Amino acid sequence: MPSLFDQYRLRGVEFRNRLWVASMCQYSVEAQDGVPTTWQLVHLGQFAAGGFGLILTEATAVSPEGRISPQDTGIWNDEQRDAWKPVTAFLRRHGAVPGIQLAHAGRRASSYAPWGTTGTGTVPVAEGGWQTVAPSAVAFTGSDEPIELDRDGIDRVVSDFQEAAVRAVDAGFEVIELHAAHGYLLHQFLSPLANHRTDEYGGGLENRARLLLRVVDAVREVVPPELPLFVRFSATDWTPGGLDEDDIATVAGWANEHGADFFDISSGGIIAEQVIPVGPGYQVRFAEHVRASGVPTSAVGLISEPAQAEAIIANGQADAVLVARQALREPHFPLRAAEELGASAEVQAAIWPGQYLRAKPRA
Repeated sequence: MPSLFDQYRLRGVEFRNRLWVASMCQYSVEAQDGVPTTWQLVHLGQFAAGGFGLILTEATAVSPEGRISPQDTGIWNDEQRDAWKPVTAFLRRHGAVPGIQLAHAGRRASSYAPWGTTGTGTVPVAEGGWQTVAPSAVAFTGSDEPIELDRDGIDRVVSDFQEAAVRAVDAGFEVIELHAAHGYLLHQFLSPLANHRTDEYGGGLENRARLLLRVVDAVREVVPPELPLFVRFSATDWTPGGLDEDDIATVAGWANEHGADFFDISSGGIIAEQVIPVGPGYQVRFAEHVRASGVPTSAVGLISEPAQAEAIIANGQADAVLVARQALREPHFPLRAAEELGASAEVQAAIWPGQYLRAKPRA
């Protein structure tokens, strides 16, 4: 039996396998009101029919100013919460665990979407953009300068994450993930490349992690004890003077002590000038490094073949594998993986939708 198709349990949630869908931005809310549409239902639903164990939404904003672009989804009001309910119901009905990634883009907010628009950098207020915020008044390359958050602003961020988590649970999500990677607000506080503060939220790693740990505490307080809490980290800033995997292993340990259960390990995003040596599985070593500190992790990053994903689990490099681009290319990737890796007839029967059985390869 391939390890990739072992079941996995966190708190009271059981995942049918270790092959999961990573969060992927869609920039598809044309009304610019944060309300998910039928695009989210169809886009995410195809992965449930394809046999994935966990399906994470795109980065979903906890406040209007937390959106990466005006076309992002949100969960800061009840209309958005209710629009997510048919999505979570469909995913559960077809055997997948629905997860939501809660995010605040910080200084990378109010950006033009990378497709469907012609602009670059910060969207002007006159075109539907807004003033961005950050730990320090230091702009991301090509974007407008943000306003440094004061203590009241930091408190509002914590409250926004907490209120979004309440709505997420009410919407039917069974995994809550906090986005502390890819150069967005929680990552900005963690990284000395973006955080130049001199108060209790700046300076040493413990201070720079203070906001994240406050958010973990606030979200854990309102998320039922049977539901797991994830954190997504960038394990390295790929830049001298930035975060590295030892820093993130330390912060993951702290977050675990505060009630986070699982860590989704990616990398990069804090600056535009980073040079990343991209290749198949190039980030797996970071998931392995953080896992060695005693917390469970998932690996992500150009994982595109069943044997490659199986080796990561079988060799103990991570507890789960997250795929993104390969899921877009092949929404039914787990069905092929189960066939190629020789998963049991029972496992294959459980993940193949009855509607698709006529397409199943014959022995």
